[in-house]
Amino acid sequence: MTENVLSGWNRKIQPPAYTPDYKSSRARSPRQPLIKPNFRTSETDGPVFFQGDLGPNDNNLLCNFYHDGDPIGERILVFGRVLDENGKSVPGTLVEIWQANAAGRYRHLSDDYLAPLDPNFGGCGRTLTDEDGNYSFKTIRPGPYPWPNGDNSWRPAHIHISVFGGEFAQRLVSQIYFEGDPLIPLCPIINSVPDRPAINRLVAKLDMDASTPFDCLAYRFDVVLRGPASTLFENRLEGN
Repeated sequence: MTENVLSGWNRKIQPPAYTPDYKSSRARSPRQPLIKPNFRTSETDGPVFFQGDLGPNDNNLLCNFYHDGDPIGERILVFGRVLDENGKSVPGTLVEIWQANAAGRYRHLSDDYLAPLDPNFGGCGRTLTDEDGNYSFKTIRPGPYPWPNGDNSWRPAHIHISVFGGEFAQRLVSQIYFEGDPLIPLCPIINSVPDRPAINRLVAKLDMDASTPFDCLAYRFDVVLRGPASTLFENRLEGN
């Protein structure tokens, strides 16, 4: 990724800062015009990642938090490519994911949802894209969970994903949803995006050809860094 990732702001696909149905936006939306800061050297240096920096099971959430058994839930493979706006692969990119377990609970101190924790599931992983921009994770399909947006609001099943560029200020964060989830059209966060094609680019598609018989289903999710077909990044709205 280069600094061009901050260019090409398409207001037609961006969710407005204030979206009444998305309760948190009432307090978080800015009251003053946005200002683009000048990055300092500490924000524009590095990072550099190598395969040796990762453990052998960092991208396998089925066993990277193993204690005394397999994690509970539907086993899935999430895979895809990291691409630029011309469809060219982006190799050596650090891709990280984090998610709730099959019951919809995160392994985090602030998560007090009554669903149980899975002693054999940590919920996070990382990998580097190969020379063709490919990445993959073995994991458990996350469960939906309630959140205090309304009287009966539920987040669809999703996986958080981030990719690092050539600078610390170039970390892009998004969410992966799953094809066919009936909660997707009910989610105020997703509905804050006014462009249907942009929403569709956040949905991983079932890929039976990549699935493993008697083991796991596979979902494909390509990450496009910029351009008219870019993935919507929640922390770089001005760069889509």
